[in-house]
Amino acid sequence: MRALRGEALAVPPVWLMRQAGRYLPEYRAVRARAGSFLDLCYTPELATEVTLQPVRRFGLDAAILFADILLVPHALGADLGFVEGEGPRLSTVTSAADFARLKPAEAVLGALRPVYDTVRMVRAALPAAVPLIGFAGAPWTVATYMIAGRGTPGQQPARELLYRDPATFDALIERLEAATTAYLIGQIEAGAEVVKLFDSWAGALPGPLFARYAIEPARRIAAAVRAAHPEVPVIGFPRGGGASYARFAEGAGVQAVALDTGVDPAWAAAALQPRLCVQGNLDPLLLVLGGDALLDATRRLVEAFAGGPHVFNLGHGLTPDARPEHVEAMLRAIRG
Repeated sequence: MRALRGEALAVPPVWLMRQAGRYLPEYRAVRARAGSFLDLCYTPELATEVTLQPVRRFGLDAAILFADILLVPHALGADLGFVEGEGPRLSTVTSAADFARLKPAEAVLGALRPVYDTVRMVRAALPAAVPLIGFAGAPWTVATYMIAGRGTPGQQPARELLYRDPATFDALIERLEAATTAYLIGQIEAGAEVVKLFDSWAGALPGPLFARYAIEPARRIAAAVRAAHPEVPVIGFPRGGGASYARFAEGAGVQAVALDTGVDPAWAAAALQPRLCVQGNLDPLLLVLGGDALLDATRRLVEAFAGGPHVFNLGHGLTPDARPEHVEAMLRAIRG
C-alpha cells in the first residue's frame, strides 16, 4: 500500500499475476473438486481457498481475488463456458439486436454476489498486513471476447465491429464501463483494498483509438472508484501499449501502472516512475526455466526501479508450467 501511494521502499513488495493457478498442486486439487472453472469462481469457499494458497505458500505481500474477467459479461446475460485447453467460449454481440438482449449494468450487483462473498471471506482470513486486490477486465478487452465469442489473434472481430457499426460498439463499451465500475465498487465495499483494471488486449487497438477506448474508459472508471473510495488505489494494465504507456500513465488517473514484458525498465523508470508507482515486469518464462537467468533478471529489475515506487511483479501471468521452487528462488533474490 505504501508503494502504491508513491513511496520508494528498500525492498519492493511482491505479488504475481495469476499467482493462484495450475502451477500449484494445491490449486489443482481444489480445481478437481470444483468440477468446472465457473463452479470454482462461483463457489466462495473454494475461490477463497485458492486465493489464499499462494500467500500461504510463498508469503507474498498481497492476495488477488480469484475470479475471471468474463464474469461481467456472464452477469450481463452472455452465455459463458470454458473449454479445457482452449479457453473461454461466449455467445456473441455483433449487432444492435444482440446488444439489446444484454441486461443492464446493475445486473452485476446481484449476479456476482458470490464474488463479493469470496472477497469478504478472503479479507477475514488474511493477515491484517496483507492487502486484498480486486480486479476487473477493462471494457475494450472484455468487449473483444464478447464480440468474437473467444480470444482471437489481433482481435479482428472487435475492430471490424468498431469500424462497421460504431454505434453498437460504443454502446457495448458504455455498458461494460458502467458494469465494471459497479463491480469494482462492490468488491471494495466487500473488503478489497486495491483494484486493478486488466486491459490485456490494449495493444490491439489502432494507435489513434488507444486514447478513446483504453485511456478514457480507464479514466472514467478510476475516477468513479476514487470518488466513492478515495483511499483505494487503482492499478492499470494497458498490456501491449508500447509508447502509449506514457499517455496512459498521464491520462488514466490510476495510481500505478503494470508493465508488460515489452517495456524497457530503464525507460519506465525515467518516463513513468516519477509520476506514479510502476508494477512489473519480469518475463513469466523465467519462472519456468529458473537458474541464473531468473536470478539475474530479478536483481536487474529491483535495481532498475530502486529509485521510486515499485511493486515487483511479472509482465504477464504465471503459466501452468511455472515451478513453485523458482518462485521461491525469485523471492530470495528480491528479499535477500
